[in-house]
Amino acid sequence: MYLGLDIGTSGVKAVLVSETGAIVATAARELALSHPAPLWSEQDPDGWVAAAVGAVDDLAARYPREVAQVRGIGLSGQMHGATLLDADGRPLRPAILWNDGRSHAECGELERRCPSLHAISGNLAMPGFTAPKLLWVARHEPDIFARIAKVLLPKAYVRYRLTGEMVEDMSDAAGTLWLDVGLRRWSALLLDATGLDLNQMPRLVEGSEVSAMLAPDYAQRWGMARDVVVAGGAGDNAASAIGLGAIAPGDAFLSLGTSGVVFRVTDRFAPAPASAVHAFCHALPGRWHQMGVMLSAAASLAWLAGVMEVPAAALLAPLGDRVHGPSPVKFLPYLDGERTPHNDAAASGAFVGLRSAAGRSQIVQAVLEGVAFAARDNLAALSAASGPLAELDLVGGGSRSPLWAQICADVLGIPVHRVEEGEVGAALGASRLGRLAATGEDAAAVCTRPRRLASFTPRPSVTAAYDEAYRRWRELYPALKECA
Repeated sequence: MYLGLDIGTSGVKAVLVSETGAIVATAARELALSHPAPLWSEQDPDGWVAAAVGAVDDLAARYPREVAQVRGIGLSGQMHGATLLDADGRPLRPAILWNDGRSHAECGELERRCPSLHAISGNLAMPGFTAPKLLWVARHEPDIFARIAKVLLPKAYVRYRLTGEMVEDMSDAAGTLWLDVGLRRWSALLLDATGLDLNQMPRLVEGSEVSAMLAPDYAQRWGMARDVVVAGGAGDNAASAIGLGAIAPGDAFLSLGTSGVVFRVTDRFAPAPASAVHAFCHALPGRWHQMGVMLSAAASLAWLAGVMEVPAAALLAPLGDRVHGPSPVKFLPYLDGERTPHNDAAASGAFVGLRSAAGRSQIVQAVLEGVAFAARDNLAALSAASGPLAELDLVGGGSRSPLWAQICADVLGIPVHRVEEGEVGAALGASRLGRLAATGEDAAAVCTRPRRLASFTPRPSVTAAYDEAYRRWRELYPALKECA
């Protein structure tokens, strides 16, 4: 048996996987998110640990025999979060998350301090990344900055609490702006530009390697053996790729999670910072990947559901499984700024085209289409960087909706495929990395592709209308930017 833990933004998921690769059981715990000031987004690091432990407690209570057979654990996590620890390994402040936009000014400062940043890290300096957050802390919270002994990403903090070891994998480390992504090692030059050094970084391993052993107290708590290995793991999107079997160059998927991602595997370091495409290490040795990133994908629908005080499923139900053309209302899904292609933390969401005749369903449809249009922006950026993509697998919470899947196919103009276990892709991928670390098996034998549950192809009857709607939608961001 193998266990995967995904430390997400809205919650923690745990998945128990058998030797045959079948999912035996899942468990989840919700997480609280704090926005103490405009553009700020924070979480309590110990909340991640409590949720992760609680999820495994649940599995151990319901499936004690199976949990006792666990040989390897893998971790997946939300990327970029700055978890600042003192010399005793305690958090100095709440973690500053990936969707936090406060460090916009520090991005420019970082690029001025280190002109070779793009070449080494493969990425633009964006507020979501870890390094600019540390410059913000140095400027605004100097007493805390002076006490930093280690900087960990979210899943690395959970690993530390479960094992006592401070370790990070290459895929997550690539999202800090401190990693030499081509050489897969910390860059002393990039760290120095942030006022840090190598001693403040965790040890690096590949995602499929052993990073540490599960602490005896937790092994006893869950009835496991004392030699359970914990793999390096992966950032959430790289872990999702492992869960989807996306390990060969050219493999690609679209994630409609809290954030949205268009992901493609590459066999080399292929940066494209001019179009705000991310170039990161994959979770396997000798592999990299490119990503276009939207900061509010399923989060946009969740926001609308919260405002209307209606469950998201109830908002979608009246629209059925497909629509017959674009909504007259347009929506910009920039509720927390945007990365690809705008790199604009100050970008904001908007509804355009509202009239008295507009009803709830048209507004809901506009949100789904706005996210799909943003995904098309991402697809265009990746296609310009490394060539077109012919199809995409669909994962994340948004993959549950046949309506949204069909809208994505119609807007993107390529087939999209909803796959089995798409909603636990990152946790499943983490479990596979735990297995690789425990057994040393060949990755291709373990990281197989899931069964496709449904395929959605572009409908000629509406694609032309969506092409025109997308053209008009793209005019909104620069026009509204002038009004901001």
